[in-house]
Amino acid sequence: MNFTKMHGIGNDYVYINAIENKIDNPSELAVYVSDRHFGIGSDGLILICASDKADFMMDMYNADGSRGRMCGNGIRCVGKYVYDHGLTDKKIVTIETLSGIKTLNLSIKPVGEVEGYQAVSNQGYVVSHVTVNMGSPVFEPEDVPVNPSEGYAPAKLSSIIDINPIKEVGLMTDEKVAISMPILIDDSIYYGTCVSMGNPHCIVYVDDTDSYPIEQIGPKFETNRLFPDRVNTEFVQVVDRAHLKMRVWERGSGETMACGTGACATVVASILNGKVDDEVIVSLLGGDLSIRWDREQNAVFMTGPATTVFEGEL
Repeated sequence: MNFTKMHGIGNDYVYINAIENKIDNPSELAVYVSDRHFGIGSDGLILICASDKADFMMDMYNADGSRGRMCGNGIRCVGKYVYDHGLTDKKIVTIETLSGIKTLNLSIKPVGEVEGYQAVSNQGYVVSHVTVNMGSPVFEPEDVPVNPSEGYAPAKLSSIIDINPIKEVGLMTDEKVAISMPILIDDSIYYGTCVSMGNPHCIVYVDDTDSYPIEQIGPKFETNRLFPDRVNTEFVQVVDRAHLKMRVWERGSGETMACGTGACATVVASILNGKVDDEVIVSLLGGDLSIRWDREQNAVFMTGPATTVFEGEL
């Protein structure tokens, strides 16, 4: 079968047209193709499937074979794939995911003006950037999910702020939020804010992302009993009110160059914590994403590039 290697600011996946190719064992295939020594090398596998609810469906698997609900960088590349390969000529595309239907606005340019390998083009044009309506953030701890009753920190430290911080930033809702929640890792207490953007995220603020020992700390967040479905952890440095730096430890994949849902969750959490304004540049290892939380719509918009690396036959 044919495959395409693509990345969104370094968050790379192997893409297969599952409309034309039947995949019987996607979890096993994900483990194989993700191996950077014996396979193709990627953060996981994304299948592009037919949908009776949207234009297409994205079915994603992490590098360890576990199925993911949503991937912000991955879905931008899905938009580029279906346009560049002539599966659609629409500039606005809907993609079904396990976290609901997402709407993509495709920015196109002539082939010669776009970075990366361009094997196929739609009448000489290809996608350069994609803006995704990522939907509404989810705050209720049981929906993230996070279980703050696990007794992970001294009882005197409150884990759930029993107020309505969402109302304070202009949204009318009764949701509680796990904000500045104490998390015991080894003998240290960290403070995390938990948000779901279709998958669970825990945002922790640090002084310097460049020197942070994410390889040691990240796995301990991922498998902490607070998080029944494991968790993606963002370690965030505030540069100013319009700029954040972030490194991410993704469940099932380890540290990746970027995480789109994580960048969205980070901006939402940072607004709730009073650290940034509504539109923010998030700098990740692989590049920058522009994230905007439209509080009137209660929708988070992510804009970033999508790049084709190469195509091959498996």
